[in-house]
Amino acid sequence: MAVNRHPWDVTPEEARDIQNALREQVIREDRLENVRYVAGVDVGFEAQNTITHAAVAVLRFPELELHEQATAIRKTSFPYVPGLLSFREIPAILDALNQLTQTPDLLLCDGQGLAHPRRFGLACHLGVLTDLPSIGVAKSRLIGKQDPVPEKKGNWVPLTDKAETIGAVLRSRTGVNPLYISIGHRISLPTAIDYVMRCLTRYRLPETTRHAHRIASG
Repeated sequence: MAVNRHPWDVTPEEARDIQNALREQVIREDRLENVRYVAGVDVGFEAQNTITHAAVAVLRFPELELHEQATAIRKTSFPYVPGLLSFREIPAILDALNQLTQTPDLLLCDGQGLAHPRRFGLACHLGVLTDLPSIGVAKSRLIGKQDPVPEKKGNWVPLTDKAETIGAVLRSRTGVNPLYISIGHRISLPTAIDYVMRCLTRYRLPETTRHAHRIASG
């Protein structure tokens, strides 16, 4: 898998500069081919956060059957800094992606995309580096404001920041806390919501995330 690389051994200030430079490359419209394989990306930490364990689960779409999985383990080399988690997680994610025999058509990332202070969360960062369509599917809000979300599954409200829509707050299961969906790269927000909904079964999290989380935590 071809990857556009940049230095990872950087200071937090340099990391923010990289985010500000790369965010101009984010494509906020649909540039997807036929989606036959969707991948969930998740990262866990071990040994008091000194070891990074990344997992990628590739599912056939729309069947949502597990097709392939890969994991990678690296020494954690970047400190925990809110807004800079991609620098802590992506090196191991790239190691896992490079083990795949089937390149995914769409990445669903456990984290933020555009819903980020500099509009360049993990899903944007990974999408730009790999040039794969990507979506941020986060379990909690990093920034932004929202109205209450109706309780029924499938309802959503815009997530806004400084008069800009940066994502959607989606009720993925009736009566359960919503998910925070934002575009990563090469996809529009309505299409991102549609794919997340099509990756849901009876759980709060999409099947892509559930598989990847199980692998990363195993």
